[in-house]
Amino acid sequence: METVLRPMSLGEILDRTATIYRKNFLLLAGISAIYAGIVMLISLLQLFMNGYAIHWGLIGKLLVSFGALIILLPVFLIAGFTVAAINRAVAWIHLNQNATIRSAYASVWPRLGRLLWLMFLYALRIYWPIVIAVIPAIVMVVLIPGVRAGDGTNDMGSLALMGVLGLLTFVLITGALVYMVWEALRLALSVPSCIVEDLKATEALRRSIELTKGARGRIFVLGLLVAVIQLGLSFMGMIPFFVFGFRQAMANHGQIGIGIQALQQCINFVITTFVTPIYSTGFMLFYYDQRVRKEGFDIEWMMQSAGLGEPVRAVVGATTQPPTAAQPGEAG
Repeated sequence: METVLRPMSLGEILDRTATIYRKNFLLLAGISAIYAGIVMLISLLQLFMNGYAIHWGLIGKLLVSFGALIILLPVFLIAGFTVAAINRAVAWIHLNQNATIRSAYASVWPRLGRLLWLMFLYALRIYWPIVIAVIPAIVMVVLIPGVRAGDGTNDMGSLALMGVLGLLTFVLITGALVYMVWEALRLALSVPSCIVEDLKATEALRRSIELTKGARGRIFVLGLLVAVIQLGLSFMGMIPFFVFGFRQAMANHGQIGIGIQALQQCINFVITTFVTPIYSTGFMLFYYDQRVRKEGFDIEWMMQSAGLGEPVRAVVGATTQPPTAAQPGEAG
């Protein structure tokens, strides 16, 4: 695949994203499928455990709920590992280097702790406003007896307080959502920066803020398009679930069988496998495009490839080299 190291328009980035995804589908979907498959197996296990917990009473339900909380940590670890591996593979592919599933995972493994810390800080910086935004709603439930009991209230003072707190909640949530989108755009290139330049978590966040200047509108369009694709796939994938689930619920007094719920998890596996690489591919291309625009990275890389300059912090740096025998689209 030809290396594209020049300033690209949004249309060219989208076209390049589609080209990389299509020509390296088995590689990228293979990396993503590991995470999606593990999540599916965990979800199926929880599904069957919930079915048995009905017969165990309150203790069984508590055990299942506690188990679900424990599972969140390994799911977070695997998700971070997968996102990092996809970014690593796309970085190699974009510079016309070899990549395999094994080499992508092996390359990011030594820095997994740093990447997970980066993703934690990323989530913390984006989602903290929503915690503040729901405080008035919590206060409403605690202070107003009718809201807490769920039967409403006729007291004028309580109604006035409900109106004020409800309006405040709406304003805060709206502001929080705007902030979250803006902050997500500013930090969108933090993972590519961490992987390609071998930066620490806080350095990668600062690096992303600098690189995304002038490109946040285009990054927003990419994220919006991928979200539309994900919603479309989810809708099409859920049609069989809705059809069979509705029929079964009508025949069983509103109860949906485990088989239909298991089918839903399998559909989620397919959707996650297909969609996850698109985000990472697009953001990695934006990362390189911004470095070309701001730092002349294309010239640096050309000089390094010709042996005329010092190694740049591109794909090699301090990271594991990709294998030389594999082809860019090989999924071995």
